[in-house]
Amino acid sequence: MRKKLFLFALIPLLFFSCQNKTAEEKPIDTTIPVTITSIDTSGIDTYVELNATATYLVKNVVKANATGYLNSVNVATNDFVTHGKELFSIKTREAKILGNSVNKIDPTLHFGGAIKVTSNTSGIVTMVNVQQGDYVQDGDALVTINDTKSFAMVLSLPYELKKIVTIGKTFSVTLPDGSSRIATVQKFMPTVDTASQTQNVVLKINGKQDIPENLIVKVRINKTSNSNTISLPKAAVLSDETETNFWIMKMINANTAIKIPIKKGTETENKIEILSPVLTREDKILLTGNYGVGDTIKVKVVKN
Repeated sequence: MRKKLFLFALIPLLFFSCQNKTAEEKPIDTTIPVTITSIDTSGIDTYVELNATATYLVKNVVKANATGYLNSVNVATNDFVTHGKELFSIKTREAKILGNSVNKIDPTLHFGGAIKVTSNTSGIVTMVNVQQGDYVQDGDALVTINDTKSFAMVLSLPYELKKIVTIGKTFSVTLPDGSSRIATVQKFMPTVDTASQTQNVVLKINGKQDIPENLIVKVRINKTSNSNTISLPKAAVLSDETETNFWIMKMINANTAIKIPIKKGTETENKIEILSPVLTREDKILLTGNYGVGDTIKVKVVKN
């Protein structure tokens, strides 16, 4: 009787043991979900962005052409003046004291008239040093005018890049507000900064010149341009910790990818040139799901 009871108690244990064994032996799915990409043959360009500063290269100082008192002041800071515009009038001390008396004796002499001071350029007034009634001497600085014709962007160019920046070449200029202009290289300054080894380059803005002075802008300079090249998105190219060895994961059939060592070339913000091996448009390269995997993996393409 006891033997029968023992057998009945053992049957459930054997049943649960078989179930656990079956669960343990169930194979684990090691397939990795991935997305794939293919090569890009549209060409690859590299560029560098450098700062340039908006400035007026010529600042004209208008000076007094006689000694006397300022009879009138016809200009203020930030005014735009044209060439030949009357800015001031000066009445000499002699004219101020004797003018009325002489004119009473002989009105045809017109003695005591004010001497005009006119603008010698067209531009924006940045500084007025005097006011009406001031006594000035011949040669005193009265006003400073930024010559509009001299407006330019001054680019600090590393000397090693001079070979790709030539007179007459055009570049894209980006302002801090996101707008852009086209600028043409006009000339090189004759000196190089001792500390930074950069040479100032004068760029002239094409079209409307509505940029304020001292604004810092970005100038994009193309370094290389290769229209006959093969490239992949950056995410498709993997490397070791020292970034000395590079590889991609390439599909060899519908559900298997293997590790392929590569030699890379030019690199941009989002693309890397592949120098070897030679890839074709039919090759499928892992774009995601490729990080930290073995040399050969089982994959499932979830998106092309």
